[in-house]
Amino acid sequence: MVLQPAGDVTSPAENQSSPARPTVIDVHVLLVRDDTVLLTRRRRGDWDGMWHLPSGKLDPGESVLDAAAREAAEEVGVLIEPANLRHAHTVHVAGSGPAPRLGMFFETRRWIGEPVNGEPDKCSGVAWFPLDFLPDDVIPYPLAGIRAYRDGVGFGLLGWDRIS
Repeated sequence: MVLQPAGDVTSPAENQSSPARPTVIDVHVLLVRDDTVLLTRRRRGDWDGMWHLPSGKLDPGESVLDAAAREAAEEVGVLIEPANLRHAHTVHVAGSGPAPRLGMFFETRRWIGEPVNGEPDKCSGVAWFPLDFLPDDVIPYPLAGIRAYRDGVGFGLLGWDRIS
């Protein structure tokens, strides 16, 4: 399945014609309770007021599972054992910043603590949404991952104008 770009993202042509840049690896955490997923609302910056998943970049020397558990703890205050994270989707993204991204989405239904806004300087809220009725203002990149998870799709492309 090829995911199509949505929303305001840098043109794929700009990304593909720019000098080679290392691919950024992001992790996204799908905290799932019944048929709902936890989203946080961005504060400030390009995506101010829009919803997204707890997420972030890998730190040097960190595994994707450790990064996902760390991001969940930092952003929404829950503790997740890395062994309780299940790979849900990977998407190769062009146009969501100056360099391509490889987004890895991990699902968990087991954590310790009740989610709260752990970064009020970066996020203005935390809320549960039904997987089938997401708000209209979800950032396109995490939205692609949520939809792919919901539909059982393991890999996708977002923002690339050609497939080799």
